[in-house]
Amino acid sequence: MEVEEKIVSEEKKIWGILEKINDPEIPVLTIIDLGIIRSVKIAGLFPHLSGEVCITPTYSGCPAMDMIQHDIEKALADNGYGNVIVKTVLSPAWTTDWMSEQAREKLRAYGIAPPLMQEQVCTPEIFQEDRAVPCPRCNSLHTTLISKFGSTPCKALYRCEECKEPFDYFKCH
Repeated sequence: MEVEEKIVSEEKKIWGILEKINDPEIPVLTIIDLGIIRSVKIAGLFPHLSGEVCITPTYSGCPAMDMIQHDIEKALADNGYGNVIVKTVLSPAWTTDWMSEQAREKLRAYGIAPPLMQEQVCTPEIFQEDRAVPCPRCNSLHTTLISKFGSTPCKALYRCEECKEPFDYFKCH
């Protein structure tokens, strides 16, 4: 039982390291906030510790994933976990449902409208002109879609008709 407890302790330490890694495209969010860390598994103990961290991209072809993988590998190595590999897992596909509530609040405070909770399945109808996406600055529902793609492919660009400010909307996935 003692070995199992030590392994769980090491896994918790790795989760703690991962909590400090920010998303390169939205630096106000950590990779934990986004929910892209699928699992952390450790085998053995120091000095023979090995393991893997499984990650899932927010969408297929996400350009940030190479940087995220590099950041994870570097943070793990810097903390003595050089034998832990990072593995990409594509199925099941990531969904905005995996984002924490804290992540949604961080997005809103940063000026990005978080994905709407009632969106369980994304369809082209979601991005129609009359879509009521609340402005993250003034909370108005009087907003207009400007472009289906914002500053990154996972966001759409909207404008608030009340405060006149443009803002990104983190699309549901």
